[in-house]
Amino acid sequence: MTENNSTDPELGNREGTGDRAGTARRTAKSPAGTEPPGKPEGCGAPLGPAGKAGSGVPAGGGEPGVPEVREGSGAPGAPGSQDSPDAPAQDSPEAAAGIKNRADELRLLFEVSQALNGTATELADHLDETLDLMARYTGMMRGAFYLVNDAGDIVMEAAYGLNQAELKRARYKSGEGVIGRVAETGIPMVVPNVSREPLFLNRTGARDLRKENVSFICVPIILDGRTIGAISADRLFADGGRMEEDMRLLTVLSSLIARAVAVRRDYAARSAAMLEENRRLQAILVNKNFKIGQLVGHSSALRNILEEVAQVAATNVTVLIRGESGTGKEMIASIIHGNSQRAGKPFIKVNCAALPEGLVESELFGHERGAFTGAVSGRKGRFEMAHGGTLFLDEVGDMSLATQAKLLRVIQEKEFERLGGGETLKVDVRILAATNRDLEKMAEDGLFRMDLYYRLSVFPVSLPPLRKRADDIMDLAESFAQKFSQQPDRPIQISSEASRLLMSYEWPGNIRELENIIERAAVLCGPEGAIEARHLPAWLQDKKEEKFPKTLDDAVALLERKLINDALETTGGHVTQAASKLGLTERKMSLRMAKYQIDFRTFRQKHV
Repeated sequence: MTENNSTDPELGNREGTGDRAGTARRTAKSPAGTEPPGKPEGCGAPLGPAGKAGSGVPAGGGEPGVPEVREGSGAPGAPGSQDSPDAPAQDSPEAAAGIKNRADELRLLFEVSQALNGTATELADHLDETLDLMARYTGMMRGAFYLVNDAGDIVMEAAYGLNQAELKRARYKSGEGVIGRVAETGIPMVVPNVSREPLFLNRTGARDLRKENVSFICVPIILDGRTIGAISADRLFADGGRMEEDMRLLTVLSSLIARAVAVRRDYAARSAAMLEENRRLQAILVNKNFKIGQLVGHSSALRNILEEVAQVAATNVTVLIRGESGTGKEMIASIIHGNSQRAGKPFIKVNCAALPEGLVESELFGHERGAFTGAVSGRKGRFEMAHGGTLFLDEVGDMSLATQAKLLRVIQEKEFERLGGGETLKVDVRILAATNRDLEKMAEDGLFRMDLYYRLSVFPVSLPPLRKRADDIMDLAESFAQKFSQQPDRPIQISSEASRLLMSYEWPGNIRELENIIERAAVLCGPEGAIEARHLPAWLQDKKEEKFPKTLDDAVALLERKLINDALETTGGHVTQAASKLGLTERKMSLRMAKYQIDFRTFRQKHV
């Protein structure tokens, strides 16, 4: 053996395709498959050049009239070459056979390259065709391609000369037998006689080691400096020179296979990315299975929210929903649960701010009878009730540090004990949390555990306030007007004057405040079916004169002040950037800010 360390060369079975019809076909037509073991004709015929006697292929690659191929087919300086003193004449049978062998080898490589660049989408189909070509042009008895799978096992992807039962038995670990050794080291292996090599496992059982004098060659398939598989071939016993030729040819073939694997892996990765992008866009835009509940509007801010929700809903990660009070955090949590794999399981809500300090732990984890005064019976907590589903922790920033520690343990370990109980309970719950507080600042001040913050904020979703969703105000108002209409078949209309007042308001209470105002106005408008400015709260009507001045100068000043405020709000109080957005110099911007008594520090404080 030139170098034998590796696994069973035999062609192992393609994983999951053990009884492929193509294998049976190749086995039946294998020229060496019916050749009696030890047959003297063709023993040692090189795998590289085709057309040698005993190779299973007619002389000259099946073309009539071509002389029999012999050893020494034209290597410079070697016996039989033109550079050798003993070189045969150019028109001698030996020289002609050498030229023919080289031509057949080039033809094999060309046809293999064409096959690997074919239209078949499955790599296995290309490998099958490659093996058929190798058998046609060489004296190969058996051949196989192996690839390393994601688990690190070496599995057969294609084979020639094996039956279905033999295919099913071929699988190797790294370093196991000849195949495993080649895959582990990336070094070719040659076994002159497999019956005398203890490392040769013969795992497929395809060879009768007592009768067959079989040589075995295995070379690695290397991609980007990493061994991704191997090629192996069996032939009747051959001398060292011929086996070197065989190994050289297999090495060239392995480089072609490596390129084909790289192309198909890149194609598969790009296809998977495109499919995922398509799925995401469908979920956001047209997928009827993605339920958005009462999310109303068409602003870019809302589209961004939908995109994030679509991405995270199908996963099982923990989500932290952030936003001011009234922005719809609970609705977003409901949408995430409703579009997740847990949609048919419980969706349990806990408002941490609404529970007394002494009852939070009991509500979350439950308690046993007698755990505290008034505990006359055992009770399940919200975690147990949400088992298999989703637990929504609203206003999680209002939890005490002691409760935070216990919550952290449940998230990490998926287990807890009831109050007053010693039994450890396992639970499978997805956590969705929400807060309107600055948890990072609370963590710095020691009011919120930083490790819990990191556990909750795996995927943060930030809901913008309604004042940042001005395009959605009237969409929401009309939706609420229809909801509160006393005549469902006749939705309430909103007058233009009332619309202007609604659009001019800052909405500190966000969507919840807008809903309450429209509900009140729907009651006041009665059967008229139209909300007028007079149906809105008095303090909102008082904004009318301020927002809609009667003189042109007042209107210009009001607009200028609003544009400056908006620019400073957007840039976080950076005067230079705000001036640039408005097309002003920094000096003119400062003069106008002084005119309207606008302090840039106010906007920076909002962004802290």
